[in-house]
Formats: sequence, structure tokens, C-alpha cells
Amino acid sequence: MPHLPASIDTPEQLEDCLSLPYEETVQALRGLDGDIMVLGASGKMGPTVARMAQRAVRQAGQDRKVYAVSRNPSRELAAAGIHTIACDLLDPDAVKELPRAKNIIYMVGRKFGSKGAEHLTWATNVLAAGYAAAAFPDARFAAFSTGCVYPVMHIGSGGATEDEPPAPIGEYAQSCLGRERAFDYYSETHGLKVVHLRLNYSVELRYGVLVDIAQKVWEQQPINLTTGYANVIWQGDACNQALQALALADSPARVLNLTGPETISIRRVALEFGKLMDREPVFVGEENGFGYLSNAMRANRLFGNPRVPVGQVILWIAHWFQNQGVLLGKPTQFETQDGQY
Repeated sequence: MPHLPASIDTPEQLEDCLSLPYEETVQALRGLDGDIMVLGASGKMGPTVARMAQRAVRQAGQDRKVYAVSRNPSRELAAAGIHTIACDLLDPDAVKELPRAKNIIYMVGRKFGSKGAEHLTWATNVLAAGYAAAAFPDARFAAFSTGCVYPVMHIGSGGATEDEPPAPIGEYAQSCLGRERAFDYYSETHGLKVVHLRLNYSVELRYGVLVDIAQKVWEQQPINLTTGYANVIWQGDACNQALQALALADSPARVLNLTGPETISIRRVALEFGKLMDREPVFVGEENGFGYLSNAMRANRLFGNPRVPVGQVILWIAHWFQNQGVLLGKPTQFETQDGQY
């Protein structure tokens, strides 16, 4: 069990906490051969995965490279000793020139702004996956997907398991299933080893479902309760599970839901933030009982339950707001049930 600080006060402390590799992650990577590459290493989670992989490799005492590939590589990642590469992942010729890593965390994706630019969302979410799968036939892929490929689920269902047939709503979710199918094609026809990671939802102190709720409580904005329930997982836990999942990549491709073991009530979380922040939450609407809810029993059986509990993250976020911590300004739109982003 990692030591959890009472509070997190700076972005640097947050990044250090997020990228902490668990001993199980170090052991899992020790059992794999070849270098590690994060494709799509920008965005909210990519830098954390790259930092965590680098720390795990160092703790394992291994001489292997960690690559972080994105359109605009991070100078901070380069300073940490990670090999950063600028690459347009929609250029198949450029993708073919990338180093021959054997272990790939695939994080390329586009969500917000999809409405009105559907062509770009489909290209980013489907074509790029096909290019990467074709370029690395001998690699293991842990490919991030989303719980949005499932239908919205009633709280009484316990959430979608991996056996729930996909029924994506809207073009974003449809394109995410298309991304999975692109990898499935190469897995079925070329033996590519893949595990799809259907994430629902990653949280930290600068963005995520919990931050969305906290911000509305802090600013006393109305909280729409129609989508009254959600699943969340601490971003550090999600990244540890993703790196451990590399060893599970297989042909045909496997599927794992990545999220926490509990279903949170938006109302109850808002009331808790209200107590901690000395604010009175403002609610509108009533819970309709549906949301993007996933059952992660399979992953939690493999990796154990997440190490950082939701209650601890709520405490950290409340402290972060009270001390004017920086936010990413990227609302999750978790309230959406019509697939429009």
C-alpha cells in the first residue's frame, strides 16, 4: 500500500504522486522484454504513464528505453530522461519510422469538439489505430478505450461487464469502438497482441468528474443530477493497471474495464464537498438512474482494488480548491447521455 500524503499542495507533488509505480508494476515490466513506448503521450494521462514507466524501469534496474510520442513532445518528459519524439500519428509513413518498441501503451484519441468535426474524430480514433497496429506487428498493445462504447446502464445493473455487447451512442463513442475494431482486425488476422482498456473515469486534482463536482460546489453553480451516478479511478491507479496490463495483451484481443469498485452518487459527493468547503451545493433535476457505469471486477481481480480510495481523493481536491490549485479547464461532460461532445 503506498503512503498517501495528508494533502497535495503543488503540481510537482501531484505529478510525483500520480506517477508512483507500484511494486506489482515494477515486477510486471521486469517480466517483459523490449522497450516501452507511449503513443499519444500528451493530454491528461499520457505524461503520467510515461513518467511512471520510466520510474518503474529505473526501479527494476533495467537498461531499456521509454519513448513518449506525440505531436508536441513535452520538455518536462525529456528532462526526466524519457526519449521524446515528435510525430504526426495520422501520417502512416512517419509512424513506420518510429523505434521498434515491443511494449506500447496506446493513448491516441479525440473526444471534445467532435460535434461539427466528426471527420477528424474518426480519423484520430480509427485511422491512427490502424496505422500503429500495422507498423508494430510484433508489439504488445495496451490500448486505451472508453466505457462509452457500452450503452448507458441503470444503477441496478451493477454496471456493464466486459461481456455487455457494445452499443455506442453518438459518433465519438462509435469511433472509439471503431478504434477497438481496427486493433481487432490486426489481432485476428496478423496475431497482434492487444488488450483494450475501457476506462471510466480517471480523476486527479486538476480535472475529472470529482473536480467538475467540486468546482460547481465551490462556485455555487447548479449541479444537474439527471446523471446521478458515476465510476471513477485515481489516475495513478489507472496508469499502474495499464502498465501491468501489457503482460495480458493477447490474440484475439482481450478487454478490461478500468475503474473503481464503487458507484459514486453525484449528490452525496457534492454534499461531502459542501461540508469540506463550507459551501451549500445547488442541485437541479432528479436522478434518472442511468449513466456510463462499468463493472471492473475482472480487472480488480487481476490487479487488486485501486490503492487510492475515492474518499481520499475528495479530501485532496477540497484542499486543492481551498488553496487555489491550478485546474486544467477540461470538464468531462460526464452528465452527457446523448453522446454529443
